[in-house]
Amino acid sequence: MLEIATVIGSAILPHVPALARLRRIVFRDWPYLYDGDDAHEAEYIATYARCPQAALVIAWDGPAAVGVSSCLPLLDETDNVVAPFRAAGLDPARWFYFGESVLLREHRGAGVGVAFFERREAHARSLGYRHAAFCAVRRPDDHPMRPPDAVPLDRFWHRRGFARRPGLTCTMRWRDVGQERETDHPMQFWTKDLAGDAAKDTT
Repeated sequence: MLEIATVIGSAILPHVPALARLRRIVFRDWPYLYDGDDAHEAEYIATYARCPQAALVIAWDGPAAVGVSSCLPLLDETDNVVAPFRAAGLDPARWFYFGESVLLREHRGAGVGVAFFERREAHARSLGYRHAAFCAVRRPDDHPMRPPDAVPLDRFWHRRGFARRPGLTCTMRWRDVGQERETDHPMQFWTKDLAGDAAKDTT
């Protein structure tokens, strides 16, 4: 059995190396195909390390971190993530942003992904937030590196109460596996009304 723990604010710092390591392992696979480097990881993780309301949900197999999920107030995210909300007339101050959920393959299918969402939603509600969002990369169905058995996570996200938000997108840059330079990648936002979900939980 894995142990699941939530760490908040400055308590994140000792776990930064584990987050970077797991991101580079898990995101190297489809659909992200992320060929990460130390500089990119340092820039990304700094966003969380300097936010006192950020949280990591960590899955432990004994002393080893085998999965990490992140979240923070949307206003503390980078401009490319915040700007689409403003453009859509949505107040970023009312939203909590869910970053990655990365889990080593051998530990998948045991409910850890569900725990990652539940813990992050609980943290967002504890801070008074009633809206949550995350974004996921969009890859064409005919992408040459798409595995024949690839299964989108859409159904899992729907079961967690999230819905694709048409027209709400952003762009992120990274270097794909096998490429020499970074390129832009379109990202689709998924959103959830945490207030409505909490009301259903009490009935």
